[in-house]
Amino acid sequence: MPKRVLLGLLLACGLAASALAQEPKTGGVINAVIQPEPPGLMLAMVQNGPVQMVSGNIFEGLLRYSPKLDPQPELAESWSVSEDAKTYTFKLRKGVTWHDGKPFTAADVLFSIEMLKQTHARARTNLAQLEKVETPDDYTVVFTLKQPFGPFLGIFEVGSMPMVPKHLYEGTDWKTNPYNNAPVGTGPFMFKEWQKGSFIRLVKNPNYYEKGKPYLDEIYWQIIPDAAARSVAYETGKVDVLPGGSVENFDVPRLSKLKDTCVTGAGWEFFSPLAWLWLNNRQGPLADKRVRQAIMYAIDRDFAKDVIWNGLGKVATGPSASTIKYYTDDVKKYPYDPAKAKALLKEAGYKGEKIRLLPLAYGETWQRWGEAVKQNLQDVGMTIETIATDVAGGNQKIGDWDYDIAFTYLYQYGDPALGVGRNYISGNIAKGQVFNNVEGYSNPEIDKLFAEGAVATPDSKRKEIYEKAQKILVEDVPVAWMLELQFPTIMRCKVKNLITTGIGVNDGFKDAWLDK
Repeated sequence: MPKRVLLGLLLACGLAASALAQEPKTGGVINAVIQPEPPGLMLAMVQNGPVQMVSGNIFEGLLRYSPKLDPQPELAESWSVSEDAKTYTFKLRKGVTWHDGKPFTAADVLFSIEMLKQTHARARTNLAQLEKVETPDDYTVVFTLKQPFGPFLGIFEVGSMPMVPKHLYEGTDWKTNPYNNAPVGTGPFMFKEWQKGSFIRLVKNPNYYEKGKPYLDEIYWQIIPDAAARSVAYETGKVDVLPGGSVENFDVPRLSKLKDTCVTGAGWEFFSPLAWLWLNNRQGPLADKRVRQAIMYAIDRDFAKDVIWNGLGKVATGPSASTIKYYTDDVKKYPYDPAKAKALLKEAGYKGEKIRLLPLAYGETWQRWGEAVKQNLQDVGMTIETIATDVAGGNQKIGDWDYDIAFTYLYQYGDPALGVGRNYISGNIAKGQVFNNVEGYSNPEIDKLFAEGAVATPDSKRKEIYEKAQKILVEDVPVAWMLELQFPTIMRCKVKNLITTGIGVNDGFKDAWLDK
C-alpha cells in the first residue's frame, strides 16, 4: 500500500476514534482470522506468532508494555528497583485466580521461571543475569541479578515470560501435559474449544481481576487456510478483524477501502519483526562464509519488498531492525549483485551441491517469496531443492537442524539484549528449540560483545558495543537478513480499543469492545 494511503487511513481512524470517544459497551462476539493455524497454544512451549496472538489473551505476564515500551502493571501491580540496580521487587495482585479457580501466587511465578529456563529459548537468554529468585510471601517476588542489566524490566511481556499454573504442571512431563491443548491461564479469556481446521473459541473469564473486563463475551479465531477465502470472509462480514499478516499483502489496499473499515499499523512496536533466512552454518557449502555472503548478493531484496510485499517493508541491513536501540547502518552492504555472488561461489569451490530450501508455511506471500529466492539462487548457479512442510513440521525440522536454508521472521523486543543476541550467541545453540541460534553460528568475540553489551553502562558504551557486533555479524552472515516487515491490522470500525499496547492484538482483547 502506498505510504500516503496507509497514513491517510491511519489518520482517519485516529480522528474518528478521538472524536467519538465513548464508554465501552459490554457483550458481543468478535470473529478474528488466525493465520496460519497455531501448532499449539501452550505459550511456554511454543512461541510462533499465531500462538502468541491467541494465547496472549489466555495467559498473562507480570507486566504489559505501552506503545512506547514503558512497563505497565499486569499480574504485578507494582515494582521497585534497588539503588545498585541489582534487586527488583514485584508486588503481585491479590485475588487473581487461574481459570480453574485456583489462586495465582508467587509460587506460580517461581515455578514458571524454572520451567521457562528449560522450554523457552528467549526466556533462558533473558534470565542469564539472574542470580536468584525469592518469594518472601505469597504476593512478593524478589529477583536478584548478578550485575545490573538495563533491559530487565522489558522481559515480562506475556509472550516472553508467560505465567504457568504450577498446580497443573509440577511433576508432569511438560511436553505431553494435556493442558498444552486446553490451556489454563489467568487472562481475560478462557480456552473453550478448538475444532482443528475450523476455529479456536475463547470465552469471557467471569472472574477476571479487572472489574468490568473483558467487555466481550467470546472470541472466535477463524482458521481459513485459503488466502482468497480469508479476504472474502472479511468482505462478507464473517470476520471482524484481520490481524497483521492474516491476508496477503496484495489484498491490503483493496480491503482497506471497504466501507466501515479501519486500518492501523500500531501494535508491533515491541516486536519490530525482521525476516531472514536461517543458514545452517554447520556443514556443507553453507559452512563457508563466502557462500553465505554469495547468498546475500544473489537475492533481490528490493524486488521482494516492492513486488512480493507491496512496499510493506524495508530492506534489512543486518541483525537489528532500524526501529530498536543501538541500530546502525554503518555496516558492509549487500546490494543485488549476481556477478559478485557467482564470483564468491567460485572462490569457495562450490560444485553445485544440492541445498534444501524450506519456505515458511504462512500463506501465499511467503510461498511466492520462497519461489523468488529459489530462482535468485539458481540464477547464480546454486542447486536448490524446495522442501514443503506445514508450520509444525517446519518447526521440527529447524529445531532438529534438518535444513540448509529456511525462511523465518523473528521479533526484536526493543533491545538487542532481549531480541537480537539470542540468535547469535553460541550458548544459545540447543537442539529441539526453534527461535534461538539454530543456524549454529559460533564466534567467541560475538559471545563476548553480547555479554558485555547486556550489562554495560552508560548507554553510550552499549551503543559502541552493539555497533561493533553488528559490523562483525554482517561480515560473517550467519543468517541472510531480508526485510523489516510491516503488518497492518484491518478491522470493522465498530471494533473499539483493540490496539492499546506495544504487542497489539496479542493482548488487545482485554480492552476491546463492540460499538453495537
